[in-house]
Amino acid sequence: MSRQRLAEVLLLWNTLVWGATFVMVKSALASISPVYFLALRFTLATLALVVLFRGTGKGPRSWKSVGPGVLIGSLLFAGYLTQTLGLRLTSAPKSAFITGLCSVLVPVLAAVVYRTRPQFAEVAGVLIATAGMGLMTLHGISRGDLLTLLCAVSYAAHIVTLGHYSGQIGFELLAVTQIGTSAAWSWALLWWVEKPYIEWRPAVVCAILVTGLLATALAFTIQAWAQRYTNSTRTALIFMLEPVTAWLTSYFLTGEGLSGPAAAGAGLILGGVLLVEVKPWASRPHPL
Repeated sequence: MSRQRLAEVLLLWNTLVWGATFVMVKSALASISPVYFLALRFTLATLALVVLFRGTGKGPRSWKSVGPGVLIGSLLFAGYLTQTLGLRLTSAPKSAFITGLCSVLVPVLAAVVYRTRPQFAEVAGVLIATAGMGLMTLHGISRGDLLTLLCAVSYAAHIVTLGHYSGQIGFELLAVTQIGTSAAWSWALLWWVEKPYIEWRPAVVCAILVTGLLATALAFTIQAWAQRYTNSTRTALIFMLEPVTAWLTSYFLTGEGLSGPAAAGAGLILGGVLLVEVKPWASRPHPL
């Protein structure tokens, strides 16, 4: 198996893990405040990565190389903060599909960063996905929907930025610095954003362990390594399966699904994402 194929298989594993955790996190948020949950999740992940990579990093370790990791971690934290706050105010499937808009935004944002004109398929895909967003929010846009939309923008910026630096800095250093930065932001903002509380239930402990170790420490180490061997656009295409996984998990575990119009909107979002990523009418390669 080539390194590119292995990288994309591992990114698919990430997608399945992330999609399956939407229901778990939503259940845990009934017993723990959102930022406190993020602080515990990212702290556990940081400690795990420090132990795992102690003395094994191969990339440069100067402050100049740490800086990109801090930037990437800040974008990652912004995505998780808005997603977790929004998840309390909207359903797990709806949150997952709105988050999936990040796959549409990645090539568009890359076109802005690299100052290239958006391709026809990208513009058409954005319009179709926007129509899907409109159907999903037909009965009004909640605060949870808006927060999740900000999450999609943050995740798109995270993927583009990580793709830019992943070939320049050791993936071990990128993984530790971005997760450590997210942990630092969580503790720094904890008392400013909320009054922290926790009820130690099995669901909370399980969510912290699974999201901290599997969905954060392992998953973002995989992503930092994998994006050295595949581009950001293909990464975004793989990530479009996340909302499908979240929808199926939510339906089979809790019976929570989507209404007819919302399901149609979800289909349009997936169609728009697929159109942007496949680019059937592409006339030139995308810079990412």
